[in-house]
Amino acid sequence: MIERETMGKRVLVIHGPNLNMLGKREPSIYGDKDLNGINSMIEEKARELGLTVTIRQSNHEGEIVEIIHSAPSVADVVIINPGAYTHTSIAIRDAFLCVNLPVIETHLSNIHKREQFRRHSYIADIAVGSVMGFGPKSYELALTAAASL
Repeated sequence: MIERETMGKRVLVIHGPNLNMLGKREPSIYGDKDLNGINSMIEEKARELGLTVTIRQSNHEGEIVEIIHSAPSVADVVIINPGAYTHTSIAIRDAFLCVNLPVIETHLSNIHKREQFRRHSYIADIAVGSVMGFGPKSYELALTAAASL
């Protein structure tokens, strides 16, 4: 877990499955920046915006559910890139409904320009909004949106 203290709104960023493989995994789709580089970019943007940011990553659905359940103690807003769980996890969706925090869905690629099975999101209709298709910049745009909530 990475946590940085600043003054202001608290934001939890959750990276889902396989995002720990960024930089190695399909760079033509996801780019060549690894997760550490993206996390550094997130921390820098959060500082710029006066946000407190906590960053977590897990490949395990149940662990992501537990992270969401504990989110109210560390966050006012959640930004999540659910990875493949976007298209499969009702459990993650239900966890967000349990905690009643605003959520912003984020993706590096535009899921609507991908394979048919990737075009459905179980998070989109409960999210405040979605930012996708801008590579790592999607996280910066989501942080800007979180700061304005």
